[in-house]
Amino acid sequence: MKGAYSTIITPEGKCYFNPTGNPGMATGGSGDVLTGVVLALLAQGYSAEDAAKIGTYVHGLAGDFAQKKRGMISLIASDIITCLPIAWRTVSE
Repeated sequence: MKGAYSTIITPEGKCYFNPTGNPGMATGGSGDVLTGVVLALLAQGYSAEDAAKIGTYVHGLAGDFAQKKRGMISLIASDIITCLPIAWRTVSE
């Protein structure tokens, strides 16, 4: 679901609201980056629910770091990719 927060809804009806991310991420390719992050987690053996929750959080966090570096208006998908390593380090600490 789209809105102020990214929302993950499970088949059982559980709702999770992701607090990371910003409007600058509404740019071409951003969803492809999210898909890649979630699929990478699935490939590592995470459940679909956990991969969606973790992937969405890290993707949004990378977008937040990218916004601080580039600004909201000029944000592009490759900026999010560039900030993924720092987002992963942040959640790993």
